[in-house]
Amino acid sequence: MVNPQWLKSFATLAELGNFTRTADRLGLTQAAVSQHVKHLEEEFGPLLVRRPRAIELTPAGHAVLAYCAEVECASRHLRSRLDDADDDCGEITLITPGSIGLYLCPILLDMQQANPSMVVRHRFAPDPEVLEGVLQSHYELGLVTLRPDDPRLAATPFTQEPLELVVPAGDDVYKWEDLKRIGYIDHPDGEAMSTRLLSRRFPGNPGVRSLPSHGCTNQISLILEYVARGLGFTVIPQYARQAFASQDAIRVVDCGPPVVDTLWLIHRSEWALSARAQRAVALLREKVDAPRPRAFGGGLNTAKRATA
Repeated sequence: MVNPQWLKSFATLAELGNFTRTADRLGLTQAAVSQHVKHLEEEFGPLLVRRPRAIELTPAGHAVLAYCAEVECASRHLRSRLDDADDDCGEITLITPGSIGLYLCPILLDMQQANPSMVVRHRFAPDPEVLEGVLQSHYELGLVTLRPDDPRLAATPFTQEPLELVVPAGDDVYKWEDLKRIGYIDHPDGEAMSTRLLSRRFPGNPGVRSLPSHGCTNQISLILEYVARGLGFTVIPQYARQAFASQDAIRVVDCGPPVVDTLWLIHRSEWALSARAQRAVALLREKVDAPRPRAFGGGLNTAKRATA
């Protein structure tokens, strides 16, 4: 087994790029840090290219650095498992799609503030990355939009999330030509979501790609910023809209029968959830079952609705 202190010195050196700063952070002498790196290089070959003002990792150095991250992850999971009996301390790890994540993150942060011994680690990711993160035990909890069929994963319905047609507050939408006039704000899931929703509101429409594009972003927290500034409309999941701070600047258009996705809560089926994860799930279910508009970083008003 590789000496953990050698790995810690190397990982810190790779981060800081300087032996002196690394020694200062770790409370070691510069000679000790150099000795740790020398031990690793004796075992794995050259790891660094030393330059007058910087260092550069060799391919072997990158491999050792990746191993350092794996060791730290394993250590974190060990500490987490040892704290499983306590529901008010330890790490809560959650990986979710961005929309529901925007809504849930403030709830988890409230929980952490009330329990200073807790740490929340939350990542936004698409379904394939969520599945992989939970399967590899990088995250204890995950949310996906399609129920997985992998027997290693336990999946239960978490909530339903409608799609919404969102326009600037001063606009109305009665016909397809109104969407042409307003213009479209795209995002990575925009075409699929828009096609599903608008096909019900406007049967036989020529498709969202026939509309003038007035912008595009892959940051879910910024999509509605375009709409709030009057630059166009978009179709977005409800929780993303509810998490947007400037509710008085946007309007949700009634599109008739809702188009709804079920979100599934997943975790590894082979072992029980930790006590703190169970507590977090109970809190999140409570908040989602009685949803209220919640802004990430500020209060918000009920969204205006236009009936078409």
